[in-house]
Amino acid sequence: MNCVFCSIINRKTPAEIIYEDSLVISFLDIRPFNFGHTLVVPKHHSEDLLSVPEEYLSRLFLKVQDISGAVVRGLGAAGFNVLSNNGPAAGQTVFHCHIHIIPRFDTDPFKFKMNLKKYNDGEMRLTGDKIRLFLPPQEK
Repeated sequence: MNCVFCSIINRKTPAEIIYEDSLVISFLDIRPFNFGHTLVVPKHHSEDLLSVPEEYLSRLFLKVQDISGAVVRGLGAAGFNVLSNNGPAAGQTVFHCHIHIIPRFDTDPFKFKMNLKKYNDGEMRLTGDKIRLFLPPQEK
């Protein structure tokens, strides 16, 4: 396996590490949207968010919250985006799960442009039904 994030975790590739514990590591992105663009990564090699073991998920997202706050306060950002690209169609290029924290400033030269869709009659329910088929049973 030739994974750059595993190489960072194993200290074979240098990185500007922001945070580390036994389950999670965080470091600055080498090609940031904005300075301070930070990645939060489970130490367990998992190709995408769907394959991260459950014991890593809660720590991963707790640290995303903590580190997002530190990025905003440390850099004086006006806001931030949190995103995870999962699969090639979503723009994933490093196939080790990672969460991006992108600090945002009022003077940003880029904006996310969205092509918002509109459901036709009945399409929302049909789409919801397709998704619900694959959810585990709900707790009562």
